[in-house]
Amino acid sequence: MVEIEAGGLRLQLLPERAIFLPTLGWLLVADVHLGKADTFRRLGVPVPSGTVAATLQRLGRLVQATGATRLVCLGDLVQGPHAFGTETLEAVAAWRQAHADLSWWLVGGNHDARAGALPPDWGVHTVKEPLGVEGLALAHHPLPRPGHYVLAGHLHPAVTVAAPGLRRAGRLRLPCFHFGTEVGVLPAFGEFTGQHEVMPAAGDRVYLVAGDAVLPWTPPPPTLRRHVRTSPPARRPARSR
Repeated sequence: MVEIEAGGLRLQLLPERAIFLPTLGWLLVADVHLGKADTFRRLGVPVPSGTVAATLQRLGRLVQATGATRLVCLGDLVQGPHAFGTETLEAVAAWRQAHADLSWWLVGGNHDARAGALPPDWGVHTVKEPLGVEGLALAHHPLPRPGHYVLAGHLHPAVTVAAPGLRRAGRLRLPCFHFGTEVGVLPAFGEFTGQHEVMPAAGDRVYLVAGDAVLPWTPPPPTLRRHVRTSPPARRPARSR
């Protein structure tokens, strides 16, 4: 766990790819994408089952470990209109019963808008972005909001790390927290989500999620790239025999 400050509040960056606000008791996650596997299977794509249960198990352990009183999802809680398959509905219903006292809020994202209304028994209070608290603006889309520091999702940020001297096989892409001057982006929380590599600007703060640790990361210095031809090389004249 790493603790930083933003918007006048303490932020605890957790290796479970979440942020806890200890002074408020709020737990923040982004891009859970419940029902993504259901959606893919309906479209004929063979994907493994059990991803919803695994995501909710991690979320439940995190709620218990932090003692959070409110869970706030920064958009894309569900995948879309085909996300409400039997596996997802049953798993979320059981999870909600186990955490009946937890206040659950959703700052609507683009996938949530396509999905429509959530099942009432989920007990999720949905609001439009941004949700303001102290000096923070909680949103899905990582756009600056004057007068507030924004915490958002949407991008599924990650960076590629490599040991010096190793070729591509020695590189590893890891999810990360990416904090710019006005906006901070959380890594995707869901089990079955992609990643987007970020290019930090000077002065940005990046924290890698590596197993059960959160580690500060500094981008390596730029290196000279080999010249890449934009046209095929000229043909050499044939040798006379």
